[in-house]
Amino acid sequence: MNQNPEQIARDKIDTALTESGWIIQHKARINLLAGSGIAVREYQTDIGPADYVLFLDKKPVGIVEAKRAEEGVHLIMHEEQSEAYAAAKLKFLDNQKLPFVYESTGELTRFTDYRDPKPRSRTVFTFHRPETFREWLMQEKSQRARLLNLPALPEEGLRHCQVTAINNLEKSFRSNHPKALIQMATGSGKTFTAITFIYRLLKFAKAKRILFLVDTKNLGEQAEQEFMSYVPNDDNRKFTELYAVTRLKSSFIPADNQVYISTIQRMYAILKGTEMDEGAEEQNPNERFQPKEPLPVVYNEKVPVEFFDFIVIDECHRSIYNLWKQVFDYFDVFQVGLTATPDNRTFGYFNKNIVSDYGYEKAVIDGVLVPYNVFTIETKITKEGSKIRMGEKVDKRERLTRKKFWESVDEDIEYSGRQLDKDIVNLSTIRTIVRAIKDSLPSVFPDRTDKDGKFEVPKTLIFAKTDSHAEDIIEIVREEFAEENKFCKKITYRSTEDPKTVLSQFRNDYYPRIAVTVDMIATGTDIRPLEVLVFMRDVKSRSYYEQMKGRGTRTCSLEQLRATGTPSARFTKDHFVIIDAIGVEQSQKTDSRPLEKKPGMSLKDLLQHVAIGNTGEDILTTLANRLIRLDKQIDEKEKLHFAEHANGQTINHVVKQLLNAYDPDTVEGIRKKVEGGNPDISPNELDAKFRAQHTQIIEQAVAAFNNPELRDYIVDVRKKYNQVMDTVNIDDVTKLGWVKDQEAAAELTISNFTAWIEAHKDEITALQIFYSQPYRRRELTYSMIKDLYEKIKTEQPLLAPAHVWRAYEQLKETNGSAKNELIALVSLIRKISGIDENLIGYDKTVDKNFQAWVFKKQAGTTTKFTEEQMVWLRMIKEYVANSFHMEKDDFELDPFNKQGGLGRFYQLFKEDYEKILEELNEVLAA
Repeated sequence: MNQNPEQIARDKIDTALTESGWIIQHKARINLLAGSGIAVREYQTDIGPADYVLFLDKKPVGIVEAKRAEEGVHLIMHEEQSEAYAAAKLKFLDNQKLPFVYESTGELTRFTDYRDPKPRSRTVFTFHRPETFREWLMQEKSQRARLLNLPALPEEGLRHCQVTAINNLEKSFRSNHPKALIQMATGSGKTFTAITFIYRLLKFAKAKRILFLVDTKNLGEQAEQEFMSYVPNDDNRKFTELYAVTRLKSSFIPADNQVYISTIQRMYAILKGTEMDEGAEEQNPNERFQPKEPLPVVYNEKVPVEFFDFIVIDECHRSIYNLWKQVFDYFDVFQVGLTATPDNRTFGYFNKNIVSDYGYEKAVIDGVLVPYNVFTIETKITKEGSKIRMGEKVDKRERLTRKKFWESVDEDIEYSGRQLDKDIVNLSTIRTIVRAIKDSLPSVFPDRTDKDGKFEVPKTLIFAKTDSHAEDIIEIVREEFAEENKFCKKITYRSTEDPKTVLSQFRNDYYPRIAVTVDMIATGTDIRPLEVLVFMRDVKSRSYYEQMKGRGTRTCSLEQLRATGTPSARFTKDHFVIIDAIGVEQSQKTDSRPLEKKPGMSLKDLLQHVAIGNTGEDILTTLANRLIRLDKQIDEKEKLHFAEHANGQTINHVVKQLLNAYDPDTVEGIRKKVEGGNPDISPNELDAKFRAQHTQIIEQAVAAFNNPELRDYIVDVRKKYNQVMDTVNIDDVTKLGWVKDQEAAAELTISNFTAWIEAHKDEITALQIFYSQPYRRRELTYSMIKDLYEKIKTEQPLLAPAHVWRAYEQLKETNGSAKNELIALVSLIRKISGIDENLIGYDKTVDKNFQAWVFKKQAGTTTKFTEEQMVWLRMIKEYVANSFHMEKDDFELDPFNKQGGLGRFYQLFKEDYEKILEELNEVLAA
């Protein structure tokens, strides 16, 4: 009990070494046959005694330099001393320099592998196991040395941004940077990029195991599918035929796989030695409360710190802090973060080592993703709230059963728009928004009519606040659109239908046209034909909002869009639309959700925390208080159902156990019992025994909550409490249309297009013609316009004619629409070059010029066209409107060849036929 700091440090080091599989021996009592890994204290060298010499299979392999805790701040200064011991000659041995060297206080440990090309110490959670050193020494080179010799990356099948990310990441590995951040916009292929470099690490760097970490079960399942379908470009076999991939679903971790997919929640529970069910993996943990003092991860010999060589962290912007950060601090690995939406914490955590900076804007410019426009729907009640006066008869509805009954309001109820769809439900507001969406979609997507002339609703995803809110939306959508059940479905974890099946239908089939979700597909889910996102819930997290918007950013070819989304589509998906029905675009956003707050969380979140092993005092006492309140609210029958799910325990009994777990008298009693029964052991061992017994009490207190049926029952029975249905106040739309920000974006698009045209007007033939004398426009050909169109689409995908035309439409500066993109392009150039004052479809300009020409020709007495001549002239006019120019050879094409071709045209117009054709080419293009 009266140990000095050096002795305390030695005790802690002894404990850590023992946990890691080393047998501690004194130099005077050496027995190298006692085990494969022996740590000998005070072993003599030619420069003095080393604190610990590590022997593996009777051969020295490493040094541990022990320091008291206060030296933690100076630990790096002791590297020369420990290296000197590693290079020294051991008594009785003719050894080479020992490769593995530690400096440790028992609290803080640093490690250097002197086999590395440029040996550099790093902090490790604890010591490596003897069998790990055996494996390492059997290898010709250390892992960091193997990373220096990765072959050049084959670029076939990879996007430029993916090539850049992988090459920069491998450069980071060669420089021995422990952490690297890959920022790639949602939809640009982050997971494909990750699987590509994982494949290279396994094949060429001989990595043994790689952990692919996600934060929701949904993302884990999606990653698993991508590993299963991935085929490397230097092998025709699938990834899973070359390397074993497992998604962890329990606390068991097989040792013989190469890639492990896990949620961070499960890995945390594994390291703590606790079980958890898959239900605790459904929600992103960043969205839930996290305690100020998280329960610490302790050493787990089944998963030693060196078990993995690399950790790839998907969506790393949201789940690597506080409680969960311990998972990364535990493993001695390279860490690679993947995110589309990093914030300052993300940059800080990854040491500003950004190996890929490929944001949404760059991806849109490259044509990898599509841009979006925002359409606003604002109603009186969502903006201002409303009031139900005392005495009004209203519906009330049980949350769970949705059973309704009439009741008088016994006091005035005032509510804001933010309270809607939780305690107050106004179906009129939902109906008003849904009806506005239905009425607005045809103008938002003017080209979507099927063969019967019926408007075809684009694939639409609605974000709802709660499952109950989603139910209301679905019912009203089906009514307002006059459609059947399959037209609109719910995709949430609590769907009655299998959410994966509905999601697959939404992604690949015609129905459902509209899906409603709460959070299941808010992030990380690829739905290419999706063209409309409707926000009927607010989002406070900036990064989460960006992730939600990312559901619509995927490109989709015209063929794929027609096959999986909208058969009536006429163009490739080149944008998507956000319909903001809640003010989400204007609401204040923070860089991230606050991860520490008072335990005022939902009952569901409390139960989820307990399920994943987060059993701190705040959690258990808060849960106990909630259960006390619940006990007063539910009836006797419901209390019996609780006991059935809780192994026969009543709510009162469970509450007593929860409160007892951290009761000061209980804690003190455990401590005294441990001290009384173990008078001769060290403080560290006493503390370990106390913690083990206290943990046992805690585990007994929460044992019932490991049953997911009990957790579901508690949440569901609580939901019985009523919602007020406001059937008194009827809502109206107060604002409808494109947001002002998008008007600014439209102006920028037009400005950029104008600048590009002006910059190239002297080098591109088609533009030279437009900017020359009017008569030259008769030289314009279809191929010239087509070449110009392809150049714009390739070099400036954001300036595609359809996109620029929509920009003019948003500013209400168009006169009609264009039949196709080539006509739109000619129309735009005529406007920009000053030929036309207003933006008008080129085909309409041709119509106008034709009428003027015919009127002028027939105004005198010399020329009167016959009816058949007029038919031919109109055919030429239609051809020029679509192909911009007509040659004599074109009379061999439809519709002219069916009417007699060039011969018949000559018969009708005699020797004037060439003059007529030349005049029309010039006049129609005027």
